[in-house]
Parts: sequence; C-alpha cells; structure tokens
Amino acid sequence: MRMFVSIAQNAWGIFRSERKPGWKYLMQLFAVCSAVGFLSSFLLFLGMHFSLAHHPLGPLLISGFIWISLSIALSCCKHLRCFSVLFLLSCGLRNGRDALITAGTGIVVAGHIQNIFHNLKVLADSITCHLEYEQFALIKYYVEAVKWIYEAAKLSTELSKYIVFLRHEFTPSYSISDDALKQELNDTRQEIQRVANQISFMLTILPYIGQKVLPVVGIFLASFGTGLFIKKFVGSHSAKFKNTYITKEFIVFDEHQKQQQRPCLLPLNRKERKDYVTIPSFCLTRKDRKNMQYFFLPVIIHLCIWLLFAAVDYLFYWLIISVNKHLQGVPDLEIQLSLFQQRNENSFIIGMREHIAKTDPFKISLFKHDCIPQPELSLSTTWIQLGVIIFFLIIFGLFSGFLTQLKILVSTSFYPDTEMKRIQYLHAKLLKKRAKLQGKTEKNGFARTVNFWFPILKAREAVRKKERTVANDNMV
Repeated sequence: MRMFVSIAQNAWGIFRSERKPGWKYLMQLFAVCSAVGFLSSFLLFLGMHFSLAHHPLGPLLISGFIWISLSIALSCCKHLRCFSVLFLLSCGLRNGRDALITAGTGIVVAGHIQNIFHNLKVLADSITCHLEYEQFALIKYYVEAVKWIYEAAKLSTELSKYIVFLRHEFTPSYSISDDALKQELNDTRQEIQRVANQISFMLTILPYIGQKVLPVVGIFLASFGTGLFIKKFVGSHSAKFKNTYITKEFIVFDEHQKQQQRPCLLPLNRKERKDYVTIPSFCLTRKDRKNMQYFFLPVIIHLCIWLLFAAVDYLFYWLIISVNKHLQGVPDLEIQLSLFQQRNENSFIIGMREHIAKTDPFKISLFKHDCIPQPELSLSTTWIQLGVIIFFLIIFGLFSGFLTQLKILVSTSFYPDTEMKRIQYLHAKLLKKRAKLQGKTEKNGFARTVNFWFPILKAREAVRKKERTVANDNMV
C-alpha cells in the first residue's frame, strides 16, 4: 500500500510540474500523460459505445485517436494537464448531475410515458374490436323460428295428394347493411393508428436525439465550466474566488509568520471553523452545505416527476386490469326463444284444436374475450436503471464538497504563485476579522463595566431617550 501511495505521489509530482529537459523525465511525463489520456479516452469510448451501439468500430477508432493526441498534448502543455484533471472532477459535480438527470428522464420517457400511450392504444383497439364483433347469432335463431312457423302452417293447409299435388319452396335469407359502420370503424382504426404512430415516433426520436446530442453538449458544458473555473482561479480576482479553505501551504505560511513573531491565526476558533475548513477533509463549511442543498434540489424535483409518471403508469395499468377481471367475470346472456301455435281443424264430424309450443334456449357472450385489453407494465426494468442513476446522484451530491476541495487542491498544485496570493489574502482577511471582533468585544465590555459602576448614567440616558420620543410624538 505504501509503495502504491509513493508511486502515485511521484506520478502526480511529475504530472503537475513544468517540463524539464532530459529524456528520462520526458519518458516519465509521457507515461503519466498516456495513463491520464487512456482514462479519458476510455470514458469517452463508453459514452460513444452506448450512443453508437450499431457501430462498434467507430468509437474504438475515435477513442484510440483521442488517446494518442491527448497524450502528446498533455506532455507538451501544463495548462492542458490541469484542465484535464479539473474536467474529470467536474464530471462528478453539476455537469455530471445534469447528464445523469437527462439520462434518467430519457429512461422515464422510453419506459413509463411510452407505456402509458401503449396502454391507451390497447384500450382504443379494444373498443373498436367490440364494435366490429357483430352479434349475428340471434338472427340465426330468428330464421329457424320462421322456418318452423312455415312448416307448421304448411301442414294445416295441405290437401290429399290424391286430389291435388302442391309443391312448396320457402328459402328465407337476410342481409345486413353495415357498410357505413364498417367504414366508420375502419376510419377510426386508421386515425388511432396514425396518432399512435406519431406519438411513438416522437417518444422514440426524442430519446434517440438526446442519446446522440446530449453527451456532446454535456462534454462542451463541462469543458466550458472547467475553463471558466481556471480563468477565475488565475484571474485578477482569484484571491476572492472560493478562498475559504485552509491548505497545507497555508499552515506552513502561518507557522512561518509565528516564527517571525508576527500575528498568526491557527488554531481557528469555533466560529471560524464553521466557515473555513482544512482540506482535504470530509468536513463541510456552511457554504458547502448550502451548495449541497442546491445540488440535490433539481434531483429531488426530477425524482418527484419520475415518481409521478410511474404512479400514473401503474394506476392506469391497474385500472385496465381491474376492468378486465370484471369483464371476464360477466356471465353470458341467456335467451329463450319461445314459439306458440294454436291450430284449429274442422272435419266433417268433429272440430279439433291443437296447441303447439317450441322453446329454444341459447347464450350470447356480451364481451368477446379476444377484445378484452391486455395492458403492459415495465416498472422493474425502468426502475432498475433509474435506481443506478439515483445511486450515483446521491454519491455525487454527498461528495460534491469533497470534489470541490480536490479542484482547489489541483489548481493550487499547478499554480503555486496564485496560491501564495490567495494564502496572503485569506490570512490578512482573517486577522482583520479577528481584530474587528476583538475591538467590538472590548468596547462592549467597557460599556457594560461603566453601566455597572455608574447606573445613574444609564438612567440619565434612558430619560433623554424617552424625552426625545415624546417630542417626536408631539411634532407628529
């Protein structure tokens, strides 16, 4: 472990130092820069691999080219080395947070929102299916009833075949004029399909564009933010920029001031420790805690939106499933078709009366089982991915203060002259605050002492104040 720490310290010392002559040093610097370039190109390869999944060779070639180019560029430019490290640290701060939130929103769009519209389409298809399912079974029984009536009536009017021969032909038929209904249903189905295709296209193209464009935009924003950070750190107002951290160099400077019999600061008092912290440390100042709250605010807002869409998706799925259970439990409609006939026959001697009855029971299904909607739900698949994103968002949020400290330490390592100016400014600022606070404390203590030993002065001052108040009231 000690060997690894020693190697890492030596590599960091080579990486942040100025370029020196000599082949040995140049090879060491190029090796360290190659390692940093490989890490950066590998992260870029992962991003392009997931964005360009159908073209695996392209991201590999681009990453290899960037690795070689970045290694050479880092070996030649110290500012670029500082920029690369700060860029990697920035990916764990707000830029990384925004990228993860965007990815989570894309997952919600591809999962819950698309599933909601899919279930709506399933429900619409179910309605049109029920309308298309024509119940013609009842008409068949009507035709059979008409045939039975005809046969019964034919028997009562038949004469003897020795007198006359009659031939009967009875062929019942029916036709249903449902062309208008079919055309209307067809138009409705086409309209539903058209709207569904448009929505599906939008819900597919937006995540696709986000998957292709947003990584590039995120890299650009992270690069711009890193460049702006370096500009503020080395600019004319660098002494005031995020200068609330006590570094090791500050401790050495304060110890040097103490040895020269000059005012020193350390150790800090309780009030100062709330605003200034020794880094690297997991202790946060009040400003860091406030920044952490600002970091988590968009995360909480987007998480509530994701949960809202998930709840709508689940409730809509649960509603359709509940309706399905009730529809499947509805019994078939039982119909009994009863026919009665009274036939009177008058013979030469006796009149006869005959009653004929016929009952045909049959059942009709009110809901066709093939037309009952079958919704889908993908909570597990969607929320496994969202869970990973939320986990990294929490990690980034909890370590946002520590990553900011690392950015300050990296910047001070690459720009020691700027660091000394910041140390002197912060040292003088804290000394001035202490002197002002001490003077105010002594003044308050003296005032309390005078009022204690000479209470008549305090009473006289109170009387004068009361007189001034009365005079002001009279003027009003």
